[in-house]
Amino acid sequence: MIYGLATRALHILPPEDAHTLTILLLKAGLGPVSRLNTPQLAVDVPFEGGTLRFPNCIGLAAGFDKNADVPLAMVRAGFGFAECGTVTPLPQEGNPKPRLFRLSEDQAVINRMGFNNKGLDVFLRHLEHINAHRKGAVIGLNIGANKDATDRMADYVTGLKRLWGQGSYFTANISSPNTPGLRALQGKSYLDDLLGQMAETRAALVKVSGSNCPIFLKIAPDLTEAEIIDTVTSTLDHKLDGLIVSNTTLSRDGLVSAQAAEAGGLSGAPLFEVSTRALKVARAASGGKLTLIGAGGVSSGAQAYAKIRAGASLVQLYSALVYRGPRLADIICRDLVARLKADGFRSVTEAVGTEA
Repeated sequence: MIYGLATRALHILPPEDAHTLTILLLKAGLGPVSRLNTPQLAVDVPFEGGTLRFPNCIGLAAGFDKNADVPLAMVRAGFGFAECGTVTPLPQEGNPKPRLFRLSEDQAVINRMGFNNKGLDVFLRHLEHINAHRKGAVIGLNIGANKDATDRMADYVTGLKRLWGQGSYFTANISSPNTPGLRALQGKSYLDDLLGQMAETRAALVKVSGSNCPIFLKIAPDLTEAEIIDTVTSTLDHKLDGLIVSNTTLSRDGLVSAQAAEAGGLSGAPLFEVSTRALKVARAASGGKLTLIGAGGVSSGAQAYAKIRAGASLVQLYSALVYRGPRLADIICRDLVARLKADGFRSVTEAVGTEA
């Protein structure tokens, strides 16, 4: 009850102020602590040279913890993994405020943050502290490019090099709509060049360090079916490990909130259908050869289960926390366990792709 009251109280504040306060409260140790034990929700993600075990399949999407301040607090709250970032090589302020909007009538959020973050130096210092207390928690590192970078592809290579060995997996975010021109990297010629550079960098890092980890690519839900198929092909060709489907959308279909016309990426409930359609296309195109993380509009066990049945091995959420509160991961995990049992599945991996 106390966390429900806190969630409603935070809505008194402007959205970005509420988010800043939430991070401060979590850093102070005031977040919830999950006591759930759900081995049937564990997922093993294979990559060249090893397997990464996720203790449960429900993760925190990037954007909540841009500077790697509180990933362990979110894992304690019940998330099976927490993805930090997006981080860029150099600090940047992001776009002018206001840049974050609640669309309560639509259970949605619009943001045009613009990769605001403190840069790789601060991010790395935080990770070094986290890793001293990590105890096996799965922490993802979401890397991006600075808005004014002359060579954006080089920024992804820089992020990979600087953060190698500091997290459990990487995500290359090329699909934010809030950095002008960034989504152009999803075009096949640009994408092949970027993924080729990342694959070459990864091979060199593995050779030096003797260790490897999964690398994912985060894509937009607004791609055409042909573009998703091209992306899957490029991802397989360059031996990346999977896709996160998807980032926010530019669509405004069906919105009723007064702030629906604000510029930026739309997340939350209206994103569920479009992101799930994109997920199904990616699953069919990959034939199960890529690990897929389903993101977009998830706020319940039923929706997480739909992503899994559509082909996602793992599921991420963020915007739903604005409306449902910090215990949401626990709520979804409990519901998923019940749904798996009702359908005769012994583990979540048995349900992956069964309706693709």
